[in-house]
Amino acid sequence: MGPEKSIDCVLDAGMAGWRLDRALAASIPAHSRERLKALVAAGQVRRADGTLLRDPALKVKGGEALQVVVPAARPSDTLAQDIPLTIVHEDEALLVVDKPAGLVVHPAAGNLDGTMVNALLHHCAGRLSGIGGVARPGIVHRIDKDTSGLLVVAKTDTAHEGLARQFAAHTVERRYMAVVAGVPVPPAGRIEGSLARSTVNRQKMALVSDGRGKRAVTHFRMLRALEGAALVECRLETGRTHQIRVHMESIGHPLAGDPVYGRMPGKLAAVLADLGFRRQALHAATLGFLHPFTQERLSFESALPRDIVELIGRLSSAEVQE
Repeated sequence: MGPEKSIDCVLDAGMAGWRLDRALAASIPAHSRERLKALVAAGQVRRADGTLLRDPALKVKGGEALQVVVPAARPSDTLAQDIPLTIVHEDEALLVVDKPAGLVVHPAAGNLDGTMVNALLHHCAGRLSGIGGVARPGIVHRIDKDTSGLLVVAKTDTAHEGLARQFAAHTVERRYMAVVAGVPVPPAGRIEGSLARSTVNRQKMALVSDGRGKRAVTHFRMLRALEGAALVECRLETGRTHQIRVHMESIGHPLAGDPVYGRMPGKLAAVLADLGFRRQALHAATLGFLHPFTQERLSFESALPRDIVELIGRLSSAEVQE
């Protein structure tokens, strides 16, 4: 499972006044804030002079040199399941999966098995990243259950750390294809708005301006006008939970079929109902990054899945100018 290891870091001077767990998460992107918060509480973080820091809410001064001791990963109690996966690339460090809509990425309440992680545990069989404290394939990023498309998964802690740094630096190329309600005017633009969990509905994210949110930026451009809808390309500058879904809804063009954020106009709603289309029409089509070991630039493409192709076909019209 890999030995205990020590991570040395120096907090940026600009982090003065930040909570310790927040500063550590920004300095060590391979580990989640919750994981680092738990390590602080467990006495695994100390200053260069040996002083233990046990309060995740401690305000840092900026510039501190810290050492984080990460224990060896525990064996996973998640069930390995022989679930088919579409793997578009695999080597000793990582693999890229083309996830179908409907497959949950990670076990959680309500989805304790039958997830991509269960499938990866079976597929990887002993070649697992333990970056989260439990030996499992390294889920570096996620896409929603009902979003289809490409994800990269780390097999080793070193690969996980290298990929996580790229995601934190926003250097990973991520291009999504979406069918949205209405035709955007102007046909291209940049959407910026901080996102945080909604205080009204915990299942939703919301645009906020109260300081709680994380900065989120989406670039979009229309590729094709349809009847009462449009095919849109979205490129992520940041990658927040439900980012494209919330951002596109905020400019009046929710994703077709989105059960959480979408209010569909009559014609589009009728087509969706007729097709039995019950998910957000969102597909992670392009994924590009530097291989964490070879530094080779890798780029992968995934074609639109059949259900979105069928939806576009039904919304196409000879009268619509492309």
